[in-house]
Amino acid sequence: MKRNKWMWVALMGAALSFGACGGSAHHHHHDEEEEEEHEHGHHHHEDEDEDEHEHEHEGHDHEHEGHEHEHEAHAHGGNTDEISISPEKAKAAGIKSLKLKATDFSEVIEVSGRIDNAQGSQATVVASAAGTVKLNQVLTEGASVGAGSALMSISTQAVTNSDPYELAKITYEAAEQEYQRAQKLLENQLISKNRFTEIKERYETAKLAMTSVGKNYKGGTQNVTSPIGGYVQQCLVKNGDYVEVGQPLAVISANQRLYVRADVPEKYYSSLGLIQSANIKLPSGQVLKLSEMDGKVVSRGQSSSNSYYLPVTLSFDSQGKTFPGSFVEVYLLTSAKPNTLIVPKKAVIEEQGLNFVFIQLDEDCYRKQEVKTGAHDGVNIEVLSGLKAGDQVVVEGAYQVKLAGAGSAIPAHSHNH
Repeated sequence: MKRNKWMWVALMGAALSFGACGGSAHHHHHDEEEEEEHEHGHHHHEDEDEDEHEHEHEGHDHEHEGHEHEHEAHAHGGNTDEISISPEKAKAAGIKSLKLKATDFSEVIEVSGRIDNAQGSQATVVASAAGTVKLNQVLTEGASVGAGSALMSISTQAVTNSDPYELAKITYEAAEQEYQRAQKLLENQLISKNRFTEIKERYETAKLAMTSVGKNYKGGTQNVTSPIGGYVQQCLVKNGDYVEVGQPLAVISANQRLYVRADVPEKYYSSLGLIQSANIKLPSGQVLKLSEMDGKVVSRGQSSSNSYYLPVTLSFDSQGKTFPGSFVEVYLLTSAKPNTLIVPKKAVIEEQGLNFVFIQLDEDCYRKQEVKTGAHDGVNIEVLSGLKAGDQVVVEGAYQVKLAGAGSAIPAHSHNH
């Protein structure tokens, strides 16, 4: 009976040790020592009465419970923010960590801005005939198009007396006849030079119109092509729309170089000369680094029509990642601060107004650590306190670690191997 009681105590102690980020071997060693000590006492006091044995056994129970509490405190290190995740589950969840080290980090001026085209780098496509539109491809913003490529077609068959080529041909033939008569009249000085010039201009315009329409017209359908190569900045029509002659259909951007105009508050006037580069956060959340897109500072405004802001203009190769017209967040990068601790913005988790990161203690143990943060450049954020160089910080999958700590996404890891 006494042996069964000791086995029950040992099992309870082992169960209490599961779930801690420390090991369970130390506790198991205590159990074996206690059992050996009990067996040793049992052989030496075999002849004592039953009451004395019971009191001695209860004393061992209390002593064993003391060992259990001591071990549990040691396993947790007194920190209830430790989380266990097996290496296999961490890999599956995309959890990665890096050793923190001091580096240079630029001072940041965070402002708003707008992306614009370089002059002459965009073209508006207009309808040269009236009719219904049929798109040749999906003309979403950002779709790549080549110079002369077919964008859409306009069917004129449903429009009465609106065959654009026939109309252009009739107009041209009439203008040609008038021009030929005017030439003879001018030779005989029966028409003024001004009048002759007007007739000649009408003739040349009609000829150009017929040539332009005939180039892309066939069988009651007017093909619409892109005048330049680049990307679709805007598509202004959809399948089945009715359009009139001269109506804008799409805007094409050559999009090789784009400009960003950032509006900087006057209080940063003394820092304008220190601006070296910038990061741009798009409406999608993607952050572009000008340093990776052949970016440069074009101008630093000394004055503005708006007395509260100064314009700073940047240029860069878009590489098809963004388009004119977007309103963006701009992080202007100025002088560098050496020996700064930084972590990716996505490594920081906010809870109830406080910021936390996760430190990896060993291959399957993590601890939540409160930090105080400073400026950020859209990608990385400065850590003012709470971390030190050499800490192994979770830089990807911090949210998964948080869920694991709450028992939501990844089951809490147990050391029951």
